[in-house]
Amino acid sequence: MNHEGPGSDGSSSVAANRRFYDALWSASYLVPPQRFNTWPLLSQLGAAAPARLEIGPGLRPRLPVAGTHFVDVSRPALSRLKDRGGLTTRGEITALPFPDCTFDLVCAFDIVEHVEDDGQVFREIGRVARDDAAVVFSVPLHAARWSAFDVLVGHVRRYDPADLLATLARCSLVVEQSAGFGMEPRSRWLLDFAVWGLTHRRVQAMRWYNRLFLPLGLLRQKRLAWASGVIDAAGVDELLLVCRRGSPPSARRPAGRTADAVPPAPQK
Repeated sequence: MNHEGPGSDGSSSVAANRRFYDALWSASYLVPPQRFNTWPLLSQLGAAAPARLEIGPGLRPRLPVAGTHFVDVSRPALSRLKDRGGLTTRGEITALPFPDCTFDLVCAFDIVEHVEDDGQVFREIGRVARDDAAVVFSVPLHAARWSAFDVLVGHVRRYDPADLLATLARCSLVVEQSAGFGMEPRSRWLLDFAVWGLTHRRVQAMRWYNRLFLPLGLLRQKRLAWASGVIDAAGVDELLLVCRRGSPPSARRPAGRTADAVPPAPQK
C-alpha cells in the first residue's frame, strides 16, 4: 500500500513543499546534469527529443538545461535554470501549463511521491506527452522504510511496486526498463542526523551538504544497472523507470521523427 503522511492534505503539502524547497535552493548551487549517473540514458533520449519537459528539477536537472522546459514550485530554482537557457514556468505537476501531446520526453525525479493524487500526476504526464513519448521518473519504495526524513522533505507516500504498476497501466504508461536508484543514505542514523540538522541548524546543515555530502554522493554514484520491465525491488529503496506513453516497445517511432514547435509556456 502507498504510505501517506498523517494529516496530509493537498493545500498544506503544497505550501510545505514550497517553503522547504525555496529555502533549500536559495542556499544551494546548480549541479549540471552531466554529473549524475542518469546522463548516459537521458543525453541519448534528449538528443532524439526536440521537445523536452522536466518537472520539479530544483537545482538538480537531469536533462540538458538549454532548450528544455522546466516546471517547478520554487522561484529561486527557476531563476537559476532560466539564467542557463532553460524555459521555466512556476506551476504544479497536477496541472501542467501545456497543451495536449506537446513533448517527446518527460522526466520527473523524486516528485510523484510529494503529491496526494498521484493518479492525476500520471494523467497529466500522459496528457502532455506525445504518442510513444518517453516518460522517465523515480519513486521511493516500501512503506516500512517510512522515516522522519520522508516527512521533512514533503513525501506523502512510499510505493508498493504492484500498486505503482496498476496506476501506470490505468494511465496508459508502459514500463520498458527500470533500475535501482537514489542517493539517500541507508543508515537510519545519518537520516536522523540530517533531519535534526535541517530542522534546527538549517544554514549550517546546508553548508555541510553542499560542501561535503553532495560532492561525496556524486562521486559514489554507481552506474545504473538497467533491466527490462520492473526489477525485483525487494531490497531497493528507490526505483527509476523508463516508460512509453500508450505504446509497447515494438511500436516505437523512428528516432529521427521531427517534432512540432512547443508553444511557449507563460513565464511567471
